Amino acid sequence: MKTAKTLSLLGILAMTAVLIYGFTIGDFGGEGSQLLAMPWGIVSLVDLYVGFTLFSLWIIYREENLIAIILWVIAMMTLGFFAGALYAFIALQKSGGDWMKFWMGKHAL
Repeated sequence: MKTAKTLSLLGILAMTAVLIYGFTIGDFGGEGSQLLAMPWGIVSLVDLYVGFTLFSLWIIYREENLIAIILWVIAMMTLGFFAGALYAFIALQKSGGDWMKFWMGKHAL
């Protein structure tokens, strides 16, 4: 469990750094339109959002609170795996070392 927590923290740090870099140096509108003009840019975005959707389904499955589900899914779809890494870290903390509780959330026995 310690390794998973470390990896999720590294994910949070890496995503924080690249999000700051992207928003301060990049041009979201201009670069986004270029990305959508390229076939592999479209492939990459579809691949990314399939991953976001699958991760969001895990959140929906394991969470109890509808408001929390909605907020986490919105965060996942807008902030990507920054939100995913943060969610995983929080879930690891709340699980108390129990992998079943981590994966299953409200469904854990």
